[in-house]
Order: sequence, then C-alpha cells, then structure tokens
Amino acid sequence: MSKIGTRLIKAAQEARAIVRGEITKGFVVHVPDDVDVRALRKKLKCSQSEFSRRFGFAIDAVQDWEQRRRTPDRTARIFLTVIAREPKAVSRALARSN
Repeated sequence: MSKIGTRLIKAAQEARAIVRGEITKGFVVHVPDDVDVRALRKKLKCSQSEFSRRFGFAIDAVQDWEQRRRTPDRTARIFLTVIAREPKAVSRALARSN
C-alpha cells in the first residue's frame, strides 16, 4: 500500500475512534450547530453595522443570519463562537497595525 493510502486509513480509524469516544486526550473542536447572532450582537452592545465592521462580516450576512434567511457556515460559526467567548481578543487580533 502507498504511504498516502496508509495515512488515509490511519486518519479514518482515528476519526472513528473520536466519534466513538475512544480517544479522550488531545484537542477536539466543538462546532455549534447554531449561533444566535442577534443575541451575541446585543450582548456586545453593537448595532448590526458596528458588529459587521468590528468583526469583518458583510452587513447583509449579519442581517440574513438574524432574520434566519441564511445560517452561518461552519467557519463563520467557529468564528462567532470565538467572538462570543473572547470578543476583546478578536478585536485586538483584527485591529489594523500601523
């Protein structure tokens, strides 16, 4: 078997073990199925436009998420979760450095 084939099989076995709860050490990412964008924005005391500018989202995306016309994709849900837990750190990381 090729090296890539061996690596793929090993990765699949590890993924199965994680799903079964057999692997408990290491870092496992939890991605929420849903994020209440409106509640998060209100918690941060931002208007929709302030929230979108502060964190780099398109204003229409924020509006659509809040109106449930669209749902944030996986990457956006991860970013929104980080914002919910560490908004100041995200703001610092995204600040323009001169």
